[in-house]
Amino acid sequence: MSSSYTMDDFFVLHRDLLREGPGSAQDVAWATSLLDLPARAQISDVACGAGADIAALLDAVPEARITALDKVPHFVQAVRNDWAEDDRVTALKADMKVVANQYDLIWCAGAVYFMGVEAALKAWRKALLPNGAIAFSEACWFTDCPSPRAQSHWAQSYPDMTDEAGVSAQIKAAGYKIIGQRRLDDAAWEAYFTPLDARIAMLRSGASEGVAAVLDEAAQEAACWRAHKAEYGYLLNVVVPA
Repeated sequence: MSSSYTMDDFFVLHRDLLREGPGSAQDVAWATSLLDLPARAQISDVACGAGADIAALLDAVPEARITALDKVPHFVQAVRNDWAEDDRVTALKADMKVVANQYDLIWCAGAVYFMGVEAALKAWRKALLPNGAIAFSEACWFTDCPSPRAQSHWAQSYPDMTDEAGVSAQIKAAGYKIIGQRRLDDAAWEAYFTPLDARIAMLRSGASEGVAAVLDEAAQEAACWRAHKAEYGYLLNVVVPA
């Protein structure tokens, strides 16, 4: 997060957004289709944000029990509000670095970079039930020669970002094998950016200095991807202990 704004400023933009990053129900369906999950699977949605993937996880495994974890109280409360009448879903305030209990599937959309792929997979191994799996999306380069604009953007937000081969190497170094990998498509990105665009436009008039900085940063992120989406994106990985 930029030092030019506060978390309160950040949530002026983000509090009404379902997605906090690229993704789609099709991603969840694809990842779960690769696994033989039990009918009443225990699933943890780690760094769940506002819970954008919970419905898709339950569509894939209707009798599953979902434990949604996030360290941001605002997101935890949003999930509790949305799923208050569904006893299949529990939302807890928890740091992704310490995933308690054990699960058939750990799902993590776009947040592994906070820990690093290798560190996250090693830390979560003890939270997997026998035959358990982890599915996560990770930002990575799709080219060896990214444009200066794309390089500048990611140098600020994720300086350690690698390419697809680098992600695979980190998975193997953590002691896992890859069941499947695929890039998130444009629709997954627009599922995040299109609502974001609309909310930015709505908030522009009368925005405080801090909120304006949040809006500018988000608009630049969207514009950079749209101009350079062939150069980078998210890789969805489904992995199991080797």
